[in-house]
Amino acid sequence: MGQVDIQLITHLPAQILPLEEEAVREGFRFLTRLIDEWKSGANRFNAPGECLLAAYLNQQLVGIGGLSVDPYAEKNMARLRRVYVSASSRGHHVGRTLVTALVAHAALCFQNVCLFTDTAAGDAFYLKCGFMRTDHEHATHVMCLSNI
Repeated sequence: MGQVDIQLITHLPAQILPLEEEAVREGFRFLTRLIDEWKSGANRFNAPGECLLAAYLNQQLVGIGGLSVDPYAEKNMARLRRVYVSASSRGHHVGRTLVTALVAHAALCFQNVCLFTDTAAGDAFYLKCGFMRTDHEHATHVMCLSNI
């Protein structure tokens, strides 16, 4: 399948639109929110410690994910947001490589990272990535970064 290339991005790539269309067909609207918030300036993942990463295979965008300051936590908590990998690239370590890069970036500025998922597949995936379930009102999974 090829090597996954993870890149820090400061502009949304044009290839985000086909990825968004695929996500919508699967019932996920968070890439639509990513694009809308990017266009409006509401969230560009550019606050201190934040980032937006893209995953490429053979120069084709196959995944994207962001890291932001968690708006629900008091301090030192990052949040994974808008993580999506194309269906054809799942099972080829694209998601794990992307999440590992996001967690490594989080470890530079934060003590913990959390996320919210509402799917069984997402739950299983994040557990495999080293997250633990939490019963927090605004998060389903958390990772203590001092343990990595």
